[in-house]
Amino acid sequence: MLNSVFDLATLAELSRIHCIGICAVLVPSNLLATSATMVLAAIDRSAGLRWMSGGIASLLAVAMVLHVWTWFAVGVVRVPTFVLLALASLCLGLNAWAVFNPKPFKQLDRWKQSIVES
Repeated sequence: MLNSVFDLATLAELSRIHCIGICAVLVPSNLLATSATMVLAAIDRSAGLRWMSGGIASLLAVAMVLHVWTWFAVGVVRVPTFVLLALASLCLGLNAWAVFNPKPFKQLDRWKQSIVES
């Protein structure tokens, strides 16, 4: 029943057909959402806000990983697929870091403030 409604092959084909549009949305969305999570960590916002921002950014990064895997599944192994996979992995790592250990981001913000003031 679920297989007839949720056909993974059809979804993968749809992902490959609309690759330019998907990447045009996912790349800037990933960068903005991950930046927002890091900024929230740097300015010492609540853990709930960091979790929400990090969760949204991580969902976008996972969507990009799944999109890249559809290309790997059909044998497309090119530079753009690896660049997108690296970007998504970096975003996932930075989001996890900002959510679970925000102290380095706070220190970076304090360091930036001291440079701006001097």
